[in-house]
Amino acid sequence: MITVHHLNRSRSQRILWLLEELDQPYDVIRYQRDAKTNLAPPELKLVHPLGKSPMIEIDGQLVVESAAIVDLLCTRFAPEMIPERDTPAFLRHTELMHFAEGSAMTPILLNLYVSRLGDAAAPLHPRISSELDNHYSYMNSLVRPSGHFVQDTLSAADIMLSFPAEVAMRQGRGADYPALKGFVEMIHNRPAYQRALEKGEPQDA
Repeated sequence: MITVHHLNRSRSQRILWLLEELDQPYDVIRYQRDAKTNLAPPELKLVHPLGKSPMIEIDGQLVVESAAIVDLLCTRFAPEMIPERDTPAFLRHTELMHFAEGSAMTPILLNLYVSRLGDAAAPLHPRISSELDNHYSYMNSLVRPSGHFVQDTLSAADIMLSFPAEVAMRQGRGADYPALKGFVEMIHNRPAYQRALEKGEPQDA
């Protein structure tokens, strides 16, 4: 049995989605953000020193970091979700797995943090907005006619890129990036995504 340490309104939601797609049984241990600070609760640090979610327990081991978790689960339970090695698709897959948590998340997190600084953050907004546009435009350009990234069926890269794509839509950027909008609408309509939402965010469903 796989156990997911799940923080509400977080990137761990895509791990629940992946497990639903894989049709693998799992347990969910839920953690709630602080209502005032929006930070993760200290209980997560009792599981791992970083105190971050997602984390999974599998085969008696604790695994952290979204890309590592997605790669592990796909390799074991759905190798077809990872392109064949030594192909251009595999190289693109590798790039995007790192891009999703590296380049793409940096301006998203900066935008979140500086939004709480009021007027003091004004000098930072143009640079952050420029970087958001740069990354969303890049992602939009990569969506294939099938609506997916990398492959024409659901892949590990789709799972990873779902979070920054959803952030773009929550920021009201659908008209600017229609391919990204279509991608988000497609994944939201998947039965597995809906099941994961019910398990991960029952209070918001």
